[in-house]
Amino acid sequence: MGRTHIREFHDDDLDAIVRLWEELNTPTEQQVYSLAEVIASCREDHAVVAVRDEQVVAAAVGRAAHAQGWIVFFGLSEAARSEESVSAQLLDALERKMAPLGLSTLSVLMPEGGDRLDALTTNGFQMRHRLRYLERQMPVQRRELDLLKDVGGRILPRHLWENVAGMRQEKQLLEERLVAPLAQPDLADRYGVVPPRAVMLFGPPGTGKTTFAKAVASRLDWPFVEVFPSRLGDGPAGMAASLRGIFERIGQLEHAVVFIDEVEEIASQRRGDPPSPTQGVTNELLKLVADFRDREGLLLVCATNFVRALDAAFLRHGRFDYVLPIGLPDAEARRAIWGRYVPGGIADEIDFEVLVARSEGLTPADIEYAARRASQEALARALRSRAGADRSRAGGADGADETGRAAGAPGDTAAELTTSDYLAALEVTRATVSETDIHSFLEDIDALARL
Repeated sequence: MGRTHIREFHDDDLDAIVRLWEELNTPTEQQVYSLAEVIASCREDHAVVAVRDEQVVAAAVGRAAHAQGWIVFFGLSEAARSEESVSAQLLDALERKMAPLGLSTLSVLMPEGGDRLDALTTNGFQMRHRLRYLERQMPVQRRELDLLKDVGGRILPRHLWENVAGMRQEKQLLEERLVAPLAQPDLADRYGVVPPRAVMLFGPPGTGKTTFAKAVASRLDWPFVEVFPSRLGDGPAGMAASLRGIFERIGQLEHAVVFIDEVEEIASQRRGDPPSPTQGVTNELLKLVADFRDREGLLLVCATNFVRALDAAFLRHGRFDYVLPIGLPDAEARRAIWGRYVPGGIADEIDFEVLVARSEGLTPADIEYAARRASQEALARALRSRAGADRSRAGGADGADETGRAAGAPGDTAAELTTSDYLAALEVTRATVSETDIHSFLEDIDALARL
């Protein structure tokens, strides 16, 4: 048996390090860093190997982040473990290689149950107790960032799902039909559930279909890509080509929720001769939906205010897994919407139950308008009070009451927001959704919904 010596990593050593990583990555001792990360650090960061009889028998790989050094792989083959000095020489060599970086510490994360702790603790590494290792996967890998930007996609903030208050029936449907099968494919497979590929959301305008689509993307931690029919091209041929092109680019992403709002613009009923100007686009979209269904990791969400205007071929089984209704906000949702726009300083003085009851039948946008209108009226009232107070002070004591305070000065409760102000704003707020719209929506649920 030849002498073991330590040297820097060479590109020719990569296969040996892969074999060593695979040998040590067992079900009972899984490596903290993936093989791809170890390979990347071998090539771009710092690595040393132990060689015996021209064979790599051990390796140490490190990377630096600011003043912190991390060992991303420390592995000894069975043959190397019998020679106690190998681990010490290997760690010392890696430390010397990284020392010029000005590191303050060199750290290592080890899987529980590993048998390499002694090799580390006898070489100056100290065990830190009461620590937990946490990680999360990035929604988009580096190689996809430019592509995501090219298709107009973005990563949405987490917790959008939790921020959708109320609407429990709609959320339960989306959770059970969309989120769970896509987020837990193994569980879905156990029950014979095929993860969805395309879903249609329908309902009156302003009911939150876009909000729900974004919430699903946030819940899945997938990028969100919105396709705007109005931006696809000038002529019918250009629109079809643009639509096909953007779907081809989206198809290169590993994961994405693709959203098309007001899809009726490019998927309306096709009517005989002469063909409608958008018939070619509708035909193209039907083909794309069929192709889309063959891709894992992608979900197409279309939304429409006029589901009965869609081409019949769109709603057939096999294109959209579900056709889900999204209605007006329920009482819990309306309470949350009011809470979003009522200033926190006066919230305890506002009768939210009255506002919730009086805003039944309004969309989230309607409620926002009423809340903002009430706030604007209160601000205008306060400004008028301040102007009156200024005039009173300029006119002397004639404008003051017996307490010496100018009537209508700031701080007067008349300038504060009250429940009556919100009710007054509701009186002049026109409902976006009419009784006729609601009746039609209920008919559409009976005729077209697929839950």
